[in-house]
Amino acid sequence: MSVYSYSAVAINGEEKSLSDYEGRVLLIVNTASKCGFTPQYKELQELYEQYREQGLEVLGFPSNQFREQEPGSREEIQEFCQLNYGVTFPLFAKIDVKGEQAHPLFRYLTQNAPGLLTKEVKWNFTKFLVNRQGEVIRRYAPTTKPRHIRKDIEQVLKG
Repeated sequence: MSVYSYSAVAINGEEKSLSDYEGRVLLIVNTASKCGFTPQYKELQELYEQYREQGLEVLGFPSNQFREQEPGSREEIQEFCQLNYGVTFPLFAKIDVKGEQAHPLFRYLTQNAPGLLTKEVKWNFTKFLVNRQGEVIRRYAPTTKPRHIRKDIEQVLKG
């Protein structure tokens, strides 16, 4: 089993297989537009621009599970991210990242990279680093700024 076994609905409404990213390093993030961590979109975009040609994909998965901080439609989320942060990395439709209705991808991620005290995602902007084989390498707390994981990304890109 790897992340490549899963698919999700892209922000444009089309089903997208994560196998399309096979051989790439992935940084998978649950996001929200009305959160104290929302400015991390800027750093995520910077990482994407800096490392994309070396094989990095940043994948954003909006979730409204934490104090309803992602209330918008797919169109509103996409417009917000593009206008405010210049986001060009792939975004997906809103999903649940914890609980009984959690998307299977996030069940897989949290089983393979549990957090402190619990396996569940605790808040927006939890990040999962995945190697080129689709294996979860590390989980980062929402408070970890994307720029602080550059060294880890560089190491995984070297493979």
